[in-house]
Amino acid sequence: MKVLLIDDHPLILTALESVIRGLGDDVTVVGVDSAGAARAALKKDAEFDLVLLDLSLGDADGFEVLTEFRNAYPALPVVVVSASDRASDVIRSIDLGAMGFVPKRASSQTLFQALRLVMSGGIFVPSMSLGADTSAPYGEGDTTPSVMHGVGAEAAAGAHQRAPTLESLGLTPRQRDVLALLLQGKPNKLIARELKLSVETVKDHVAAVLRALNVSSRTQAVLAVSQMSQDGNLGAWRSSTR
Repeated sequence: MKVLLIDDHPLILTALESVIRGLGDDVTVVGVDSAGAARAALKKDAEFDLVLLDLSLGDADGFEVLTEFRNAYPALPVVVVSASDRASDVIRSIDLGAMGFVPKRASSQTLFQALRLVMSGGIFVPSMSLGADTSAPYGEGDTTPSVMHGVGAEAAAGAHQRAPTLESLGLTPRQRDVLALLLQGKPNKLIARELKLSVETVKDHVAAVLRALNVSSRTQAVLAVSQMSQDGNLGAWRSSTR
């Protein structure tokens, strides 16, 4: 696996490189400290399997870089690794196409979990209550040694939205197909084309999926399904939709 890591803080860049290499002997990490250097790296070699992107870069806005990379390299998953853990930043990142969001205060184990989930086709977001106050330090009382303690500590297990299992939602097979494509960020027109349905029919299926998940937007649906992924409630469904 080849990973492009983008962070303009030298100490954090070094710490994250060390952590990511711990995923396995076959992991190659290319670390760069700017959006410009990241563009050059991708232009030189587009065969990366994953991008880890800091939102706070000296030469560019991280959200703009995220949008740029998702448009230029739609098949390349991007995970945001940020000092921020605000719900608004998590939602905006997922809305712009990020496949995951990991606060820098998270532990090595959390980062490993996030990257493995993303590489298996899932979407990772930190456990949270949307709109809740996330200003309290992560991992209060956590004494587990970790390289990531130079960057942060384990996220505290707090109250967050617990999604039901997908099987309990009562989705039809076609609605599951629509949800699978929706999670890939595809608009209604592309979903309609791929499933050979009318756009109006797709809109009806999307509305039904949102109602079943008890959410009001595509982004909230992604977040809800991400929580199912982390809870291990999507295994059978993922296998059935491949």
